[in-house]
Amino acid sequence: MGNNLEVINDKSFFTDQDIYLFKEGKHFRLYDKLGAHVCQRQGTSGTYFSLWAPNAQIVSVIGDFNNWDKGAHKLFPRWDHSGIWEGFIPDVTQSAIYKYFIVSKYNNFSIDKTDPVGFFCEEPPQTSSIVWDLEYQWHDAGWMATRSTKNALNSPQAIYELHLGSWRRKVEENDRFLTYREISRALVDYIKKSGFTHVEFMPVMEHPFYGSWGYQSLGYFAPSHRYGNPQDLMFLIDLLHQNDIGVILDWVPSHFPSDGHGLVYFDGSHLYEHADPQKGFHPDWKSYIFNHGRNEIKEFLISSALFWFDQYHIDGIRVDAVASMLYLDYSRKDGEWTPNIYGGRDNIEAIDFIKLLNETVYKAFPDVQMVAEESTAWPSVSRPTYSGGLGFGMKWNMGWMHDTLEYFKLDPLYRKFHHNDLTFSMLYAFTENFVLALSHDEVVHGKCSLLNKMPKDDWQKFANLRALFCYMYAHPGKKLLFMGSEFGQWSEWYHERSLDWHLLEYPLHQGVYRLIQDLNLLYKQEPALYRCDFDHPGFEWIHVGDWQNSILAFMRKDPDSVQEQVLAVCNFTPVPHKDYRIGFPYKAFLKEILNSDSSIYGGSGCLNGGGVQAEPIAHHGREYSISLNIPPLGVVYLKPDSIPPADHPAEENKVEENKVKEKE
Repeated sequence: MGNNLEVINDKSFFTDQDIYLFKEGKHFRLYDKLGAHVCQRQGTSGTYFSLWAPNAQIVSVIGDFNNWDKGAHKLFPRWDHSGIWEGFIPDVTQSAIYKYFIVSKYNNFSIDKTDPVGFFCEEPPQTSSIVWDLEYQWHDAGWMATRSTKNALNSPQAIYELHLGSWRRKVEENDRFLTYREISRALVDYIKKSGFTHVEFMPVMEHPFYGSWGYQSLGYFAPSHRYGNPQDLMFLIDLLHQNDIGVILDWVPSHFPSDGHGLVYFDGSHLYEHADPQKGFHPDWKSYIFNHGRNEIKEFLISSALFWFDQYHIDGIRVDAVASMLYLDYSRKDGEWTPNIYGGRDNIEAIDFIKLLNETVYKAFPDVQMVAEESTAWPSVSRPTYSGGLGFGMKWNMGWMHDTLEYFKLDPLYRKFHHNDLTFSMLYAFTENFVLALSHDEVVHGKCSLLNKMPKDDWQKFANLRALFCYMYAHPGKKLLFMGSEFGQWSEWYHERSLDWHLLEYPLHQGVYRLIQDLNLLYKQEPALYRCDFDHPGFEWIHVGDWQNSILAFMRKDPDSVQEQVLAVCNFTPVPHKDYRIGFPYKAFLKEILNSDSSIYGGSGCLNGGGVQAEPIAHHGREYSISLNIPPLGVVYLKPDSIPPADHPAEENKVEENKVKEKE
């Protein structure tokens, strides 16, 4: 076999243009070229293999097809000094198991490695790659044609986060995982019934250690074999799309595990990771940090992101641990980190990578979302790169999550001294495009489930949880709930066990789940609750000063229609308030559209008879006000049934404009 291969097919042959882009650091679809591609050459079926290993002296493909003979099928280095090795092996087809045997130029180092761009791997603890074709007949054309509206920043997004291995299990079969296909129908039905708009899967990329939950990934182009093959995952995503449910994947471009068959010390050199341990090794996670300043690594990671959008039709990526990439001193003490060229702590190379990643994804797929898990106050994370931002579409609001959960854990008697823990979030709510995330991280490692964080007796725990959810859904920002929270899971999440589905047999848990269903439905029906999640005009404080009673009142608004408003009144103590007066800007009848204390949710039934009339009694700086029954540990949503044009100049002007148009 010669070094210059014939054209095999479009996906498995490096052209001069490919090599030029690769050397320039601009080839972002490396999965079309690197890896193992089933194809034909001169009428012979086989597989084309290609690997980037610039510091290798020998590269050969070993596998079940050649009895793991290191000398049977050697690859050849390309003549263009790209560091790419390639070769065609006849009669190697779908399902063949393989690795690369690499002998380094340095110290006679040799090792067997999994394919970094392999599309499928053996199920851990086995470590070989599997030759696999990604052909699949999709049936989600309707979703793909319209998903820009579902993923838009002004659309409702209620995200259900889940871990595939522990959502449900086959208890009768030694508590085994459900496969992608086995889980598909039950998951689709449940998401539709619950009313969520998107699912977010914790990493499905192949990972050696199951207990890492996928955050110690090695299969940057391979879904985990634990749950099935690539087409099985495609089937699951396809079915979700056919039922108008978007799919977000967690993805980890910050670090990778130290398993010897993986990326670490790949060709006898620090190829994927920094050679300097102060830059290349993560002290918390005992993992290796990508060298984001190297062109080939940027191409590898960006190609991975594009791969999941391109080949698996996903609708968004949540990028894990962004803060660890932004700061050179992240989780390091003085003397344990190396400053940048300007003497600062900003990781300039990683920042440039993040910007390039987001620019490339949005250019290729403008109808998707890139979401950052970023836990610091780094500015403009979700602002465009052309205005100095990092270029993400949205960012998890970690500050809101922390302050809110700390507040709700308090005995209601002491909440009045922490009133500003809730009001503070509105000082920065519109500085980023925030997702309000109550994620898996908040219900593990001794932190308790959401329900068990709540103080006092069982009734108050459930009332607090319902109040938390209603406050969350009224607060500006997209919504994310981790599995089990939606029905009040008592125990912490554990990745080796299914959720406690039997709890849905009990009335209080049924009440929490019904509330989530109604919140998701109302959230999608009321534009005021989502259209201006990221803009000041979508929010207005009505009453923020009653810290003694832990009461808040605010409005969510759709600036395009004064009729589209929702007033949220929150009481975070177990004391009900009868005839509590709340200011309101207009004369209107306010319909009670949701009350977390309703008996159908397990509450005490402190309601308002369907609604209240705004009276011409000035209060809280407004010309009108309402007299409200505020339930204990409860939240009430009210919506103006109608606002007379005379009571709102903008509406009066619209009426006059319509009259003129009718005459014309």
